[in-house]
Amino acid sequence: MSAHTDTSRWQDLDELAERYAAELRRCEGPRARRLRDETIRAMLPMADRLARRYRYSPQSAEDVRQVARLGLVKAVERFDPARGSFTAYAVSIILGEIKRHFRDHGWSVHVPRRLQELALVVGRAQEELVHELHRRPTDAELADRCGIDVADVRAARVCGAGHQAASLNRPVGDGSEELGDLYGGVDPGAELVADQVTLAGLLERLPARDRRILAMRFHGDRTQSAIADELGISQMHVSRLISRALGWLREGLLSDSTPPWPGEADPETSPLTVVTRRRPGGRLSIRVFGEVDRDNADRLRTAVLAVIAHLSPGTSIVLDLSRMPMLDAAGVAALLAVHEAARVRGVRVRAAGLQPIVRRIAEIAGLRALLAED
Repeated sequence: MSAHTDTSRWQDLDELAERYAAELRRCEGPRARRLRDETIRAMLPMADRLARRYRYSPQSAEDVRQVARLGLVKAVERFDPARGSFTAYAVSIILGEIKRHFRDHGWSVHVPRRLQELALVVGRAQEELVHELHRRPTDAELADRCGIDVADVRAARVCGAGHQAASLNRPVGDGSEELGDLYGGVDPGAELVADQVTLAGLLERLPARDRRILAMRFHGDRTQSAIADELGISQMHVSRLISRALGWLREGLLSDSTPPWPGEADPETSPLTVVTRRRPGGRLSIRVFGEVDRDNADRLRTAVLAVIAHLSPGTSIVLDLSRMPMLDAAGVAALLAVHEAARVRGVRVRAAGLQPIVRRIAEIAGLRALLAED
């Protein structure tokens, strides 16, 4: 008995497959090939129905249909009635062929099959972990769930990016523009990277207080008055400190080398340095580097008083203040203490090289007796 293409006689595919297997054992050669072809043609509607499930996939519907029919051919040729239902077996084979086709041809960028399969495993594991942890899992957590290395997780993610490419000619918005029009522009921030890196290095070299003031002013959006109240200095002093720091940063950005910090012999040194030297004729010279304020005025007072304590009456000291750019009330108090201690011990102290603004502050504060004629 031969199989017929009239499917009305064979509504049950299992029965049709069993009849085909039984007849195939009794024939061979051309008759067997004809029997196989007739059976496959009778079963084609089933393969086409399975292919239509994927008619909205990115792949061509005709290609998917041909793949499904190829799966049907394999199912018919390999079917063994002793193993169970033909319909279940055929559906499994056909769907497997369709999915294999998507895996092999659905990637815009060809990647090894191992990575394709790994990308699917990692994707499923990530969905499960997001549901369990209520957050995006780390690479280490994904690797532990999948039983692979962290490097394999990262490779699978990179592989997943090649699944489907987008055409640069794809219309976007109202269709008047293409996707490629949104790319290729110059990023203004890229041109600022070099300056930002240089600026970060310069900020690290600023004295701690100046760096703090800049952070409060430009990052914390604090007013100069609020900064002055917090630091215990005048608003005018805050303004001068900001101007000095910005000027130094500007100079550093425009030059190939780091400029010296104003008032310091070396930008690597402390914001206040006191150096004692003995001049010809036995006189001492005490040179002050850096501004004097309430943060370091005690250091200046202690350093100079320690020198005066070991001097004999009648000794002269010259305070070289040429490298001291600023003096606040605490600095004035320190110099007054030095002047009074020197007077009591009979040591003469005079200041020299004062910058105009420092001289003006000293004169207003009553330090005329300490000032020397330039």
